[in-house]
Amino acid sequence: MKTLVIDGKRVKLQIWDTGGQERFRTITQSYYRSANGIVLCYDITCKQSFNSLQRWIDDVSKFAAPNVVKLLVATKCDLEEQRVVEREEGEIVQRANGMFAMVETSAKSNVNVDAAFLELATILKRQYDQG
Repeated sequence: MKTLVIDGKRVKLQIWDTGGQERFRTITQSYYRSANGIVLCYDITCKQSFNSLQRWIDDVSKFAAPNVVKLLVATKCDLEEQRVVEREEGEIVQRANGMFAMVETSAKSNVNVDAAFLELATILKRQYDQG
């Protein structure tokens, strides 16, 4: 559970991390049904993680509500010299799949991790306020 303050109001995010592992795929599908927001991640140093995104995106499209907020997160941006997935590739996937934003993060360097959740929570709050 992560609580953020947006426009003076507390927003609680309940976060489930499946690590993209195939063994959690059927469990993940059940979470999609009740999700308001979904964060899909890939590792910029691993082309395979990027290539497997489409399978997860397809599951989201199949099992989540049509108005679910989708955020694309590229991880390990501190390893720029090992990058095999260019930012532009991620942006193409983000736009092609109706994701609200794409954020590059690094947990190791603490770059944009909080910003990614803040972006998601801000969009969710805006949707909630609009009814």
